[in-house]
Amino acid sequence: MTLPAPVSRRSFVVASVGAALALGVSSQAQAQAHARGRGPFGRYGSPSARLDERTLYVHPGGLGDHTTVQAAVNAASGSGYTLVIAPGTYRETVSVSVARTEMTWVGASGEARDVVVVYDNAAGTPKPGGGTYGTTGSATTLVQADGFTARDLTFANDWLRADHPGISGTQAVAIKVQGDRSAFVGCRFLGHQDTLYADSMALGTFARQYYRDCYVEGDVDFVFGRATAVYENCHFRTLIRDDLTGAPYGFVFAPSTAGANPRGYLVTGGRISSEAPDAYYKLARPWVPSSDTTARPMLTVRGTRMSAGIDAVEPYTNMSSGFPWQDQRFAEYRNTGPGAVVSVPENRPQLTSSEARSHTREAYLGDWTPWKGC
Repeated sequence: MTLPAPVSRRSFVVASVGAALALGVSSQAQAQAHARGRGPFGRYGSPSARLDERTLYVHPGGLGDHTTVQAAVNAASGSGYTLVIAPGTYRETVSVSVARTEMTWVGASGEARDVVVVYDNAAGTPKPGGGTYGTTGSATTLVQADGFTARDLTFANDWLRADHPGISGTQAVAIKVQGDRSAFVGCRFLGHQDTLYADSMALGTFARQYYRDCYVEGDVDFVFGRATAVYENCHFRTLIRDDLTGAPYGFVFAPSTAGANPRGYLVTGGRISSEAPDAYYKLARPWVPSSDTTARPMLTVRGTRMSAGIDAVEPYTNMSSGFPWQDQRFAEYRNTGPGAVVSVPENRPQLTSSEARSHTREAYLGDWTPWKGC
């Protein structure tokens, strides 16, 4: 089979914002904003017409309060700040500490492609002073605060295996989210391995996260972690790989849900597409970390269309033979598409209608109702 030529992920990020990474600004988006008479921050005011004292403006060319996202985060010394981020490419790592609760980031143009936070560390990237970053340290963005919300932004890690053949730690996280009540609406998450790390601050902390109308792409375990997370109307895309000659190329989900947590990952009303040949991707594999061998990974996928890129015959596999996927909490309900065909029933556990009633966003998120305010 002749495969299509792979597209460089770095090139894809550049194209998505309409400007070279070094330029750091989407000229098309800026021109459109100015044409509407709203300036680079659209309908969200400006430093001279601030929405309120807890709204800060970020602009790569100096038209805001800060030129980097991290500088704005540092200035938001307390709870309830909003960062309005102008179109541009922000090549930096960003960390939101636990003290900066109820923070909101807004992409000013309303288009996630226009506002990109990106860096290129991997787990095996050498750190200044010695050692390597590790998976968590590779994250372009780290969110530890509760009550974080992001709208219309792209979070990316454009580290490429082909550029670093000597590095074996190829995990490269776009964002790691650990806080409770974290919501992402209309966002994009770009990377290869370990793109979106939906986790919690501690083993006994059941952090709730909500993703709506988002786009996530990658190859190996690119949605993973132990959070209680709902992915509603989201698009997951599996990438082509030129470093492998056969299946599987990778795995979409790798939950590591704590055994005591009754809720893991819920995917509802979404779709899974693929650049790869048919059946070259597994839907999921369970991650039982060495730090928590009592984990019982949980994933429910319902009402979701799966392309032929998903292996319909054997959609699940093991990460470790000692923790077979059959012993975990994997289930499906009323999925469609060629990748969802149930040809070997024992390989695709299905919920009954009665069981499905307990696998809803309301059941997973409890008294938190982010969909009403997003």
